[in-house]
Amino acid sequence: MNTSTLVQKLWNDCNVLRDDGMSYGDYVEQLTYLLFLKMADERSRPPLNGQMSQASPIPAAYAWPALRAKDGDALFDHDRHTLEALGRQPGTLALIFGKAQNKFREAKLRPGDGSQLLAAGGRT
Repeated sequence: MNTSTLVQKLWNDCNVLRDDGMSYGDYVEQLTYLLFLKMADERSRPPLNGQMSQASPIPAAYAWPALRAKDGDALFDHDRHTLEALGRQPGTLALIFGKAQNKFREAKLRPGDGSQLLAAGGRT
């Protein structure tokens, strides 16, 4: 997926959230949490361009692969529990996730549907 395709996909996902009544600030916030989890996972993978991979600061139970493994109501609940648990972690994670809240109103977001942010927002 190239950069412009990814940007278009993210904006389409944000339109779904806006149409569901979520404010611009809320969907940017939710997207930021998801992207943080995704990037922590990416940085923990084998090196790219000769750079060393880093251990993920995210506990395995709340890391990107755990989120990707969920679907429907389980995904919705896991996202909420992830935000709460990461907010209780020490250091930087507490600063980032300390007051995080799941702003999705229902578990209608499903994987495989390209316009559904929580399920497909980086489900690669």
